[in-house]
Amino acid sequence: MDSYLLAEFRRQADAHRAPAYQHLRRALQHAIEHGVLGIGQALPPERELAALLGLSRVTVRKAIGGLVADGLLLQRQGSGTFVAERIVKSSSQLTSFSDDLRARGLDPKSVMLERGIGAATPEEAMALNLSPGVQVARFHRLRTAAGQPLALERSSVPLAVLPDPTLLRDSLYEALALRGIRPTRALQRLRAIAFDAEQARLLGLPEGSPCLFIERRAFLDDGRVVEFTRSFYRGDAYDFVAELHAP
Repeated sequence: MDSYLLAEFRRQADAHRAPAYQHLRRALQHAIEHGVLGIGQALPPERELAALLGLSRVTVRKAIGGLVADGLLLQRQGSGTFVAERIVKSSSQLTSFSDDLRARGLDPKSVMLERGIGAATPEEAMALNLSPGVQVARFHRLRTAAGQPLALERSSVPLAVLPDPTLLRDSLYEALALRGIRPTRALQRLRAIAFDAEQARLLGLPEGSPCLFIERRAFLDDGRVVEFTRSFYRGDAYDFVAELHAP
C-alpha cells in the first residue's frame, strides 16, 4: 500500500496545483475507491505517512480530517483511523445514492418496484410547487449494493422535467443529466422511524427495525423543484455526518 500511496500522491501533485494536504486527501480517496484500502482497514499512523511522503504531521492530519468529515474514514480514540465500514453520507453535499456508493468503491443497483405517471397528489403538488392535476412521474425502487438491500425510495418528478420515465435505470440524477438537468441544491428532512411489515420484508429485516427516513426536495438554479423523494434507509447500514461551524 505504501508504494501505491506514494505514487498516487506524486501523481496528484503533478496533476494539480494545490496545497499538499489536498494531494494526500485525493490520493487516500483514490486508494479507497479502488480497493487498495479496504472497508475496515486501518491507515498507517500519521507519523509513518508523514515520513513516507515527506510531509508534516499537521498536513497529514488535515488531509485525514477532511476525509473523516466526508465520511470515508472513521477515527477511533486510542485505536487509529479506519476506512468507514458503514455507508456514510455527508449531509453537506448534494449527491445521489449512486454517487455515495461509487465513492465507497461499491456498485449501486436498483430494483424497480413501481413506475408510473399520474396526476400529482396534494402532497406532491405542494412539495414540487405544481398546480393540482399536473402530471408527475413516480418511481418506487429498492436500492442495493453488492447484493445487499440498503434502502427503499419513492421519487416523484414533474413529467415536464422527465417526459420519458423509462430513462431512469439505476440513478435518477443520471436520468436527469441525460436531459441536461442537474439539481444544484436540496432541502432534506431526517427523522428516525421503524420499518413497517412490507418495507421490512423487501429489505430482509424484522418488522420494526430502525429506519432513517429522509425527505428530499431538489432545486435547479432558477428555483424550480425537480425532485421529491422519500427515502427509507436501513438504520444498521447507513450513517449521516454533518460538519458544523460556529457562527
